[in-house]
Parts: sequence; C-alpha cells; structure tokens
Amino acid sequence: MKILQNSTEPIYKQIASQFKDDILSGKLSQGNYLPSIRELAQELKISVITTMKAYEALEKEGLITAVQGKGYFVNPQNMELVKEQHLRLVETELQNAINSAKIAGISNEELKQMLDILINQE
Repeated sequence: MKILQNSTEPIYKQIASQFKDDILSGKLSQGNYLPSIRELAQELKISVITTMKAYEALEKEGLITAVQGKGYFVNPQNMELVKEQHLRLVETELQNAINSAKIAGISNEELKQMLDILINQE
C-alpha cells in the first residue's frame, strides 16, 4: 500500500480507495481479513485514528465488516454492483480518452480505430 503524503486526497481516503480497488478486483476476496488497525497504522507510519477512519468508510460502503475481537474482513460482493462500479470506471477512462483526443485533434473515426486495434490486441 502506498500513501502519498503530498496528495490533496486525505490519507484515510487513499487507504480506503486502495482496499476498495483490491476488493472489487478480486485481489481481496470474501472472508479475507484486513490487517489490524494498529498493524496497518504502524506499517504506514500513520495514526490509528486515520486507519480506523479508512476502515469505517469501507464498512459504510458495505465492503467490509468488523468482527468483535477478530478485526475486519471482506464481505461477499454483489456481482451486479461490482460490474456497475467497473462500468463507471470504464466510462470515466473513456471520457478522459475522448477529451485527450479532442485536444490532440484526433477525429472520432481515428479514435474508434485505435479502440478497435486495442481491443483486438488482447
């Protein structure tokens, strides 16, 4: 896990975002335990309060659950919700590509050709 101290995004959001990405990508799956709050705080050299805030944000989103005396673990994920979140990410990335193409003077047809080439490479 990487924390950018000079980022405008609060540290707890950086932590929550990285865990969220790992959960939604399947890197962390149902039942996996997260590091303890103290352990993660020590590892990242941050406050326990900051770590707790990140875990609370993930819990509010329904991604993790606290188990008394055991810590936090990953909840089962609704695959429709996961797909929807990935669709939003793809839409955002495609919109960024479209905006960059406009700035560079790339036509829609050229952009479509690029996309076709990239899709067919895989």
